[in-house]
Amino acid sequence: MCSKVKRIRAILLYPHVTIYHFLISCVFYSRKQQQQNTSAPHIRAPYIRARCTQILAFGFLACLPACTTQLPQAPKPPAQFRQAAALIPPDRIFYMKDGARIPARVWAAKSATGGHLRGERPRALLLMLHGFNDSRDAWETVAPVFVAHGITVIAPDQRGFGAAPQRSYWAGSARMVADAREEALTLMRENPGVPLYLAGESMGGAIVMVLMAQPDAPPVAGSILLAPAVWQLGFGATSLLDVIAALCPNGVVTGREVHRHVLASDNISALIRLYYDPLSLRGTRFIALQGLVHLMDQAARAALNLHGRVLCFYGGRDQLIPPWAMAEVWHRFGKNVRRDFFSQGYHLLLRDRDRSLVEQDILSWMFYPDRFLPSGGDNTASVWFAQREGETHLGSQSVLWFLPARLDALIAMNKQG
Repeated sequence: MCSKVKRIRAILLYPHVTIYHFLISCVFYSRKQQQQNTSAPHIRAPYIRARCTQILAFGFLACLPACTTQLPQAPKPPAQFRQAAALIPPDRIFYMKDGARIPARVWAAKSATGGHLRGERPRALLLMLHGFNDSRDAWETVAPVFVAHGITVIAPDQRGFGAAPQRSYWAGSARMVADAREEALTLMRENPGVPLYLAGESMGGAIVMVLMAQPDAPPVAGSILLAPAVWQLGFGATSLLDVIAALCPNGVVTGREVHRHVLASDNISALIRLYYDPLSLRGTRFIALQGLVHLMDQAARAALNLHGRVLCFYGGRDQLIPPWAMAEVWHRFGKNVRRDFFSQGYHLLLRDRDRSLVEQDILSWMFYPDRFLPSGGDNTASVWFAQREGETHLGSQSVLWFLPARLDALIAMNKQG
């Protein structure tokens, strides 16, 4: 069988694999174009533009086969993991101005003796926004730590995820940012005089960045960014995704089409919970993928204009956000942003086994802002950033992290163990 026939057959039989191949190619050539344009633009740029055009053309062809629009069903857990599939009802509902109802979990602050506060105000409120395809349950592991220090944790589902409206669809970055603003203002109105902090993980961090870069950003006490989604993929990849989303907006991919294992955390128990949680999404629609990519670009650009105190975390073992992407954003941060680096940290830093250092840094930064961070992560961040500054190539760790994590093999291993 000749190579052309093999390629056509691959496109017809494995459309999503082909799409991902071209997406990565687009990112590579976009980065390559930026580098080559600085050295010999009159020689290299036409070739690269032609190559990107070829890639986009093949992207069109790859989208033609029918794509599934059905989301995968939640897996049935074995007996030992039954608790991981628990559906925890929300503790409150946020009523948005457009009539939407946003469910949220609340962990109420406790006193120094461990009992619930009676007639006392909490030391602080912490509004925590989850990541892509995750839910309000993302903070189950860490919330009790903050509660024990007198902090009330509020964790809403973001629109399009969990049990919020438009599940599995992209509500729009502007709408999601508006939701975060309304939730923050509601909490501040309900708790006058109590400092409110925002925290966002991955996509949630991107939402916080876009919100806090606006001229009328809410007057919160500070913002905590946990490996925020700030990956600027470049013109080639974003154009291809725009084309795919236009042709097959409701098409669903799961990540099984990419033959690469991605580890979001070293905490297997937390990953098992994420896998079996009925609120987790196990498929990604192209329209949501397109929205996320544009949100990442917005967040990266917003880094220049963040208001208020900010603490930004990144882990040296993060397999989801490339180090060069984070370094570019750290370079744009102003003096109001403290950088915190954990060499052994994964993407889900507050679910890692060694998360206690992250927790301590957050608490210290909230209540003792003039002190050095207990972990020494601010000093480590300076060294890491100095080594990474100026690195803008497609790193070896860059992956299609925006798809649902492939936890099947990991869960199977634990079933056997």
